[in-house]
Amino acid sequence: MGKDSSDLFGALFDPPSTNRVVPVLVPLPVPEAYSYAVPETMAVEPGSVVQVPLGPRQVIGVVWDGEDDPRIDPKKLRPITQVFDCPPLTREMRNFVDWVASYTLSPPGLVARMAVRAPAALEPEPMVEALRYRGGEPDRITPARARVLDLVRDEIPFTRSGLSHAAGVSLSVIDGLVKQGLFESVFLPPPPVVAAPDPDYVAPRIEGPQKQAASEIIEAMQTGGFSASLIDGVTGSGKTEVYFEAIAEALRRGKQVLILLPEIALTASFLERFQDRFGAKPAEWHSDLAPRMREKVWRGVVTGEVRVVAGARSALFLPFEELGLIVVDEEHDPAYKQEDRVFYNARDMAVVRARIGSFPIVLVSATPSVESQVNGQSGRYHLVHLPTRFGEAAMPDLHLVDMRRHPPERGGFLSPVMLRAVKKTIEKGEQALLFLNRRGYAPLTLCRVCGHRFQCPQCSSWLVEHRFKEQIQCHQCGYSEKTPEACPECGTFDHLVACGPGVERIAEEVEKHFPEARTIVMSSDLLGGVKRLRLELEAIAKGEADIVIGTQLVAKGHNFPLMTLVGIVDADLGLANGDPRAAERTFQLLSQVTGRAGRTGLKSHGLLQTYQPQHPVMQAIVSGDASAFYEREIGEREKALLPPFGRLASIIVSADTRVDAETHARGLRAAAPKVSGISVLGPAEAPLALVRGRHRFRLLVHGRRNSDMQAYLRSMLAAGPKVRGTVHVQLDVDPQSFL
Repeated sequence: MGKDSSDLFGALFDPPSTNRVVPVLVPLPVPEAYSYAVPETMAVEPGSVVQVPLGPRQVIGVVWDGEDDPRIDPKKLRPITQVFDCPPLTREMRNFVDWVASYTLSPPGLVARMAVRAPAALEPEPMVEALRYRGGEPDRITPARARVLDLVRDEIPFTRSGLSHAAGVSLSVIDGLVKQGLFESVFLPPPPVVAAPDPDYVAPRIEGPQKQAASEIIEAMQTGGFSASLIDGVTGSGKTEVYFEAIAEALRRGKQVLILLPEIALTASFLERFQDRFGAKPAEWHSDLAPRMREKVWRGVVTGEVRVVAGARSALFLPFEELGLIVVDEEHDPAYKQEDRVFYNARDMAVVRARIGSFPIVLVSATPSVESQVNGQSGRYHLVHLPTRFGEAAMPDLHLVDMRRHPPERGGFLSPVMLRAVKKTIEKGEQALLFLNRRGYAPLTLCRVCGHRFQCPQCSSWLVEHRFKEQIQCHQCGYSEKTPEACPECGTFDHLVACGPGVERIAEEVEKHFPEARTIVMSSDLLGGVKRLRLELEAIAKGEADIVIGTQLVAKGHNFPLMTLVGIVDADLGLANGDPRAAERTFQLLSQVTGRAGRTGLKSHGLLQTYQPQHPVMQAIVSGDASAFYEREIGEREKALLPPFGRLASIIVSADTRVDAETHARGLRAAAPKVSGISVLGPAEAPLALVRGRHRFRLLVHGRRNSDMQAYLRSMLAAGPKVRGTVHVQLDVDPQSFL
C-alpha cells in the first residue's frame, strides 16, 4: 500500500471523519507512495491531483493506483487537504509514469512530478469580465464614441481594453459610455492559448516520393493501434511536410498531437511552417516559456483544448487528454537525453508512451541513430526513405581539405582553400557558414613564462576564454572570473596565450580577411539569449548576413535560402574522445551542418578541414554513402555487443572527498552479483573527475540484449554499502555521455 504518512511525522491531531485510505505519490526521492486518509466529504480517484501535508509543508501529489489496506486505520493518518479542479491523470499516463520509473530506476514521485509541474494551472482560469452593449445612445456623440458604438451594436461582448484597442480610442471614452449605462458586465471564458489547427487549411505541398511516404504513414495510422515509422531522408527532402500529413490525419480523427523538437526555443521557422499548413501555430512547451504561458498550455493540454504541442523533451510528460500521435523530429539528437534527477531518453520513452497508449509514433531524421536504423532494418519500425531533396534540389558537393597539405597561416585556423571559397561565395552575393562546435574564444589559456594553465577551482576542466564578455568560464559548473591581465602563478604581464580556437576566435580571423563582410556569430552563451538567437536566424534567412560562424545551433534544421557554402573548421573535433558513439555523432553532426547548403536549389559546396582524410567518417560524408557508414558502424556495435545489441548502465558515485567516492564505488563493485551475461567495469575516476567540487568515480555495467539490467542494478544497490554523508549515487540506464 505504501508508507504510513503518520509514521513520517509523528504528529497528533484530530482529523476529519474518514473512511478511506489511498496511496499518494509525493515529489520526494522515495521508492513508493505514502498513505493518506480521504475525508468523507471529498471525492478522489486514481489520478486525482491533490494537496497533502508533508511534514510542516503542503505539497502537490497524485492519487495512485492501489487497494485499500485494511490493516491501516484511516483515523491515524493525515488527510488529504484539497483536490484540485482539473481532470485526473489518465490510466495511460499513470502506466507511463510507472514504466519510466521502473526502467530508469527513478523514484516514481519524481517522475509523476514532471507531469504536474504547473501548480497554478491546477485550478480553472477565472472568467474574463467583458462589456456588452445594452442599447441606447450617449448624451452626446463624438467621433470616438461613434466608432465604439459602430463596433458593439451587434451585441458581441468586448473586454474593456479590447474594445478600446479595436475602436482606436482611449479607455476614458469606454468608461464614459459605461457610466451612462450603455453597457452591462458579462463574464466570458478565458481565450484559448492558441487557435485550433485546421487539417484542411491548405492543400499539402508534396510531390512524388513525399506523397508516397505520407500515404504509407497514414495507412499505418488507419490500421489502428501502435505503430512506429522512421522517416529517413536527406536534408531538404521534405520530411517535415510528410509528417505534417500524419498530423492532419490525427487531427481529423479528433486526436491530440505531440511534436518533440530538440531545440524548440530556436525553431521559429518551424512554427511558421506549421502555421502556413494548419492556419494556426502549435502551443509551445520549453524551459524559456513564461510561467503564465506554461500554466495556460498545461491546462489546455489536460482539458483537451490544446490540440497540438511542439515542445522539448519535457513535453513528453504533459498529461494529454486524448493523445493520438507523437512525432520525434531529429530523433538522433543527443538533446533528447535528460541527465538530471530522472535520467531518460525522450526518444525511447516516446516510443514507450505510444505503445502504452496504442497509437502511432513517427521518428524523423536525415541521420538516424544506429538504434533506429537497426529497428528499421529489422522490421520493428516501418522504414520510409526519402533519397532526394524536395523539388529536385541538388545536395552540396563535399570535399575534404587535408590540413597537412593546406595548412593555415601562422596563428590562423582557416586554410587558404577555405578562405578562397568564402571569398568567392560572398562575391556572388551568397552566404557562407563556418561551423565549429566550440563556444567562446579559446578552450585553454596558459602562461608562456611558467606554463600555468587556467583551470576551474571546482572542476577538472580548463577555463574557456570568452573574449566578447571579457571572462574566462567553466562550461561544467558555470564558474567565471574576469579575464586576468597577469599570470596568477608568476605574476608576469602580457604573456598569457590563448590555445586553440572557439567561434569567437574564428570570427576574429574572418574579420581580418573579410573586413567588409556582414558577420554573425551564433552561440548559445552569447548575450541576449533565445530572443537574440531567433532574431539572428531570421536575419540570416532574409540574407542580412554574408558569413555565419556558429556552433551546433546552426545544425538544427534551419532553412537558409542563400547559404551555398558550408565550411567545417575542425571536422576531427568530435572524434577526439573515447565515447563509443563518437563516430556516429560526428557523422550525424557534420552531415546535418553540410545539409544547410543549397536547400533552395542553388549550386552549393561543403568543405571539411581535417587531419584525418582517410577516416571512415570523413570518407562516408564526402562520398554521400550513408548506408556504407551505417553498415560498418552497426557491424562494429554488434561485434562489441554495444547498443542496440547489448545493454549499458552507468553508475556515478560522487562525494565531497575522493576517498569517500572511491570507497563507496569499490563497495558497490564488490556487491555486484555474479550473473552470466552481465559484467561490471571499474570503478575508475570519471574523465571529469571533479565537477562542482565533488569527486566522481564511474562503474559501467555491460549486459547482453536480453539481460534484466534493472533487476541486476537493484540487487547490486541493495547488497552494496549504504549511502552515507555526502556520498551520492546516480544511475543512468542507456547512457549517452561517458564523461
